[in-house]
Amino acid sequence: MIETLLYGDRTTRYSVAESARLASKILIHVYPHGAVEVEAPSGEDPARIKAAVQKRARWIFDNLDGAKEARTYALPREYVGGETHFYLGRRYRLFVRSGRPSSVKLVRGRIEVTAPVDDSGAVKRRLKAWYRARAQDYFARRLVGIVDGLDWLDAVPPMKLLAMEAQWGSCSPSGAIHLNPALIRAPRHCIDYVITHELCHLREHNHSKRFYALLQRHDPYWGATKAELDRLAELLLAE
Repeated sequence: MIETLLYGDRTTRYSVAESARLASKILIHVYPHGAVEVEAPSGEDPARIKAAVQKRARWIFDNLDGAKEARTYALPREYVGGETHFYLGRRYRLFVRSGRPSSVKLVRGRIEVTAPVDDSGAVKRRLKAWYRARAQDYFARRLVGIVDGLDWLDAVPPMKLLAMEAQWGSCSPSGAIHLNPALIRAPRHCIDYVITHELCHLREHNHSKRFYALLQRHDPYWGATKAELDRLAELLLAE
């Protein structure tokens, strides 16, 4: 359900989602990409939801402004030497050289890209392919490691990389784990959180109280990690 919030001369749209994990509290989320989502208990009175959103209108617009300001610093990448790129939560300077064979290497705190032509498009293609290969390898290893610690899961589920605009991961109805290759730029504990989150969906298929209890059991600090990942989203997803 989509609603409109009015505050002075400003307006914004927000979505309302019912959540079985909530008893009476109404939660409001402002995401880095500018979306506003309201979580409400199942069957909640729409008038009470509207009142709760209106009460926090100033907070909502302050956070929307903050998210917009953060996005201004997440400028599109130009894929030229000296630019900053992320890998496993660390910042690296990009070093570009012309030559053959093409390669991408981590060397003393920088990412070195060798391409046959001095062209930003060629650098981008090689760097994206390198990120994807690294993601495939690292995610697969962490998936095995995390599954080993889950006493209710007998086998490692299939994993596939899937580029997503607004999600770090998802779990398909068939039980496959989908992970955004851009997640390889995030800190290691953030990657573990996303994988654990999706694995918990293999047992609890929605965001119920049971799901969050299971997630809390295996990742007690997931809330702080999620908040960190939300703050980093614009920087990590910038292309």
